[in-house]
Amino acid sequence: MDDRTQYLLTARPLPLLAKMSAPNSIAFFIQASVSMTEVWFVGQLGSSSLAAMALVFPLLMLTQTLSAGAMGGAVASAIARALGAGEPQRAEQLIWHALALAVIGALLLFTLFWVFGAAFLRFLGGNNDTLTEALRYCLVLFSGGVFLWFMGVVSAIYRGMGDMKFPALVMAASALVQVPLSAALVLGAFGAPQLGIVGAAVSAVVTAFLLSGIMILRLIIGSTAIKIRRSRFGFEPQHFKEILNVALPASLSPILTVTSILCLTAIVGRFGEEALAGYGIGSRIEFLLIPLVFGIGASMTSLVGMSVGAGNLKRAERIGWVGGMGSALLAGMIGVSLALFPDFWIPLFSQDPFVQAAAKQYIQIVGPCFAFQGLGLSLYFASQGAGAMFWPVVSLVLRLIVAVGGALVLINTTDWGLAGVFYAAAFGMAIYGIIMVTALKLGAFRRGQSRP
Repeated sequence: MDDRTQYLLTARPLPLLAKMSAPNSIAFFIQASVSMTEVWFVGQLGSSSLAAMALVFPLLMLTQTLSAGAMGGAVASAIARALGAGEPQRAEQLIWHALALAVIGALLLFTLFWVFGAAFLRFLGGNNDTLTEALRYCLVLFSGGVFLWFMGVVSAIYRGMGDMKFPALVMAASALVQVPLSAALVLGAFGAPQLGIVGAAVSAVVTAFLLSGIMILRLIIGSTAIKIRRSRFGFEPQHFKEILNVALPASLSPILTVTSILCLTAIVGRFGEEALAGYGIGSRIEFLLIPLVFGIGASMTSLVGMSVGAGNLKRAERIGWVGGMGSALLAGMIGVSLALFPDFWIPLFSQDPFVQAAAKQYIQIVGPCFAFQGLGLSLYFASQGAGAMFWPVVSLVLRLIVAVGGALVLINTTDWGLAGVFYAAAFGMAIYGIIMVTALKLGAFRRGQSRP
């Protein structure tokens, strides 16, 4: 076992998590800012483009969370457990399996969109110019989806080694590419063709191509704890199984989360284009909690995985508590701040008073519950490290039922209107966090491990 792995297995959890999470949190904060900047660019095009962005944004986040969160977390967990057990050769073999699964995942999503995409976007309320813009965006996004998958999975390889700084540095630097490129292609700035929201898709794909290429190159020629070696090339069923045992149940998390958002999007669509655009602004803020909490959660996946690999379950649980409470505090502070001062930031994205009213109503109802989202999401990442995915799946199924079912009940039995949809979403968020922290308290990491 190398010195770095030994350090990660013995250092005090709180300062270690803070040290490892800081680079990721900063990088993902920058990425969140980039994402909101793109919303501002699209907002300059009018409510129709904002509504189209609301339709496609959950699909973008599904791609990113499946690749970086579900598959990426499983890859980081498998590599961390291999290194924790003192088996670097197995870790290097896992790299090739991770890259192969990234290609398969990208092809699967592209195929699903090609077959069902148009009907799906119509179901969400897309029509006329809004539908056309959304379809063009998705076609570009999923055609270049393999680069988004490589970005998520290769970043996870570094995280599995305990190296948070390099992928975070590359991600932060990517803002220097994505922001001006989005400005040029969305708005037609700097003499570029104005592509509308399609320009945002092109920008995302190009940036992912550059990011993943740099990170893969370093694994080949750089000095890293494990490397991409031709001598380790080959595919073995047990290595695919080791990753997929975590990735498949973990994939239900982003799928159920996005399904919840999509169902709520379809419900909100009944209230008109302005309500849909306002909800798109608010739900994008909620989705941005994922990359912000990911800064802490990615470190938790690696540290919990190494602790489980080394047989130290008490340490794995302690990391879960420390990271979970820290994430709840971070997300809660953001949600409350946004809810208290909505007039400070919402007008940046739209001048339409009806759009602003819908976004304001959303954030003031749902924002205070962001703490539960941060808590549940961070413990989801920790559960990946432990290979204990039963309770994350249960909590997200119940969240979906409460949020969507509650929204339908409230709008059909009360006169709350759009507020009823948002109250149901907030309650579902609370259910998610409460179940996850209760599962940790009852020993889910000890009973639900998935060993290679």
